[in-house]
Amino acid sequence: KLLLLSTHYMHFFIEHNRGHHANVATEDDPASAARGETVYGFWFKSVIGGWMSAWRLEARRLDRRGVSRFSWQNEMIRFQVIEVGSLALAALVFGPLAAAAWLAAGLMGALLLENINYIEHYGLRRERRDDGRWERVRPVHSWNSNHPLSRILLFELTRHSDHHANPSRHFSVLRHFEQAPLLPTGYSGMLLLAMVPPLFKKLMHPRIDAWQARTLQEAA
Repeated sequence: KLLLLSTHYMHFFIEHNRGHHANVATEDDPASAARGETVYGFWFKSVIGGWMSAWRLEARRLDRRGVSRFSWQNEMIRFQVIEVGSLALAALVFGPLAAAAWLAAGLMGALLLENINYIEHYGLRRERRDDGRWERVRPVHSWNSNHPLSRILLFELTRHSDHHANPSRHFSVLRHFEQAPLLPTGYSGMLLLAMVPPLFKKLMHPRIDAWQARTLQEAA
């Protein structure tokens, strides 16, 4: 939570663990990019949608416990007070320019995080079952990358398929799945490609089509 405070993105603690992991690769998840969506449009959807989702998740948690949504037990209220208070303290101690610089740096960090969200599930979707529930999360619902440099720099985050299929598995022992859809480059390359939507789509859409064809073949 303290690390997320450095980017003024503390709500991510709630949304990622209780929202994204439950709704990943569905239309219910603002952090799962749809096919054809650009990273620039995704920024707004994921940042705003994730923040609103965190409020809803906390409200439901407190409702189940019979606690007021407006109490100090609402972690989202605490997060907002901490974030605004920290900026005010920075402005008081170091000056308004320093606080503005910290806010700008936090925005850059948050958008970098959202860029990673964008490439990790782009165009992948879970099927809805006959009972109305989404199918269980499998390795095929996250893009995987086994490039050594990205693995080292990001503590195996690039083995994202295993992270979602087995969220309790420690990052240091995440596994690579050959049957999972594979990114054409490591995360550094993909982050740059995402900034050029026509090139990104040209590389990714054939891979999505191949993944869908293989999924249909396996189901048959």
